[in-house]
Amino acid sequence: MALATDESHEATDALVDLTPIPSDLTTLYWVIREVSLPDSENGYFIHTPATVAEHFREYGSVQVDDESPGIVFASDGGGHLFAVATSGRVWRSTTASWFHDFEGAAVSIQKFLEQIGQRIADQS
Repeated sequence: MALATDESHEATDALVDLTPIPSDLTTLYWVIREVSLPDSENGYFIHTPATVAEHFREYGSVQVDDESPGIVFASDGGGHLFAVATSGRVWRSTTASWFHDFEGAAVSIQKFLEQIGQRIADQS
């Protein structure tokens, strides 16, 4: 885990200017810049705000069920993507693709992080 820096705060502000993002993601990025957990199951990676902005510019948002489009903010070691909708709900791609279906993963970023924490605790 890398803590947020002035540079990542600027990247977060730029991301907010680029597209509406849930306040939970903004709050997360004000505390941490990124998370890399390669040894937890397939691995979990929360991307930096600069990477999220870069991916958004390249791929756009992703369609998540009947909700508003989501913004990809994380991935796992298997190439699956995690997106957060403006509602705050977290979605996981069913394949390693930006353009296929997404299924519900957690009701919020907080619950998503708690689930990862529980998986790590279960591995111990």
